[in-house]
Formats: sequence, C-alpha cells, structure tokens
Amino acid sequence: MLRLPTIRTQYPELAEAALRDQMTYRGFLAELLLSECDDRARRRSERRIKAAGFPHDKSLRQFDFEANPAIDPATINTLAKCEWVKKGLPLCLIGDSGTGKSHLLIALGTEAAMYEYRVKYVLATKLVNELVEAADEKMLAKTIARYGRVDLLCIDELGHMELDRRGAELLFQVLTEREEKNSVAIASNESFGKAHMFRRTCVRQRLNSTG
Repeated sequence: MLRLPTIRTQYPELAEAALRDQMTYRGFLAELLLSECDDRARRRSERRIKAAGFPHDKSLRQFDFEANPAIDPATINTLAKCEWVKKGLPLCLIGDSGTGKSHLLIALGTEAAMYEYRVKYVLATKLVNELVEAADEKMLAKTIARYGRVDLLCIDELGHMELDRRGAELLFQVLTEREEKNSVAIASNESFGKAHMFRRTCVRQRLNSTG
C-alpha cells in the first residue's frame, strides 16, 4: 500500500482542474505529487507543534508590536528564521510581566517546529519539580538526557519562583547539558544571576513595559 491519502482525496478535484487547464500527463502527475508532499509537510509540522506541549496557540502574526515599541519587529522576524536554533545558540527574553515574553517564546518555538526542529516547552517550576523527583528516584541522568535531545528547549516563567539551591543546581545541569549543542530559549522577568551559563547569547534584549 502506497499510503498516499492526499492523492486519494484530491484526485477528482485535481483531475477536473487538469482537464480544464489542458494539462499534460506529466504536469498532472506533478500536481498530484506536490499536493501529497505539501500535505505531508503540513501534517509533520502539526505533529511537532503538538509534541512541543505549548499551552496555547501563539503566532508572530498575532503579536502586537505597537503595544510595546521596545521590541524590534526586524529582530523578531530574523529570529523566526531559526538560524540561531540551527547553530545551537541560546535566546533570552527578559522583561516585565505583560510585555509579551511568553507569546514570543511560544511563537518562536512554533516557528522552529515548522522548520522541522524538535521543540519542547515547559514551565520553569514544572521542570525543576520534575528534576527533583527524578533525582530522588535515581532517574536524573535519564531525565536530563531526554531534555538534552530536543533541538530547542523553551523554558517559560523563569524568575516567577525563587529556586532553592538544589533546584537551581539541577536546572543548571540541564542548561549545561545543552550548552553549545542544542538551543534553549528562556522567558524571564529577572536577569540571570548565573549569566556565565550563556556564553554565546543570541539576544538578551530587555522587553520594557509601555505602561
């Protein structure tokens, strides 16, 4: 079985269009195969976005740049091309509450998934709690390795909670595992006390509140 569901469903419509436009057999076959390839790419993107675990659907198209003129649209559009993910660079979105950090984090993560990168989104509190539980159950190495395998790890709301020493050290282990290999994107309302963990920071532009 060839498993060509798009060709099966779109064949009648494409056949009528080919007859109407007097397409050659080769042109008709090309249209069928292109429609199948395009639909497969769409389905792959949908699976990767779903696997990332984003809590909401957020896109760059929905982002209101006028509400926060401190955010440069050109910079964000450059980041949306995901060259920084390809190079394994980190991204830090730092600013006050309500400045769109989480929206941009999810939107850029979604763009990365559409570029066929493996993406995982997680709240900082959830990640730290998971790491603590894994350490208690002697599963820490396996958990860190799992978070290390994705191409882009999006950590949201870092700074909304005060980490104890153990939680901070465990989180630092995850970041160290990914350093200069795979990208991490972090949204935080505070600057980083351990800034040395980001040796080659791609962007650390403060997102200032307009209010």
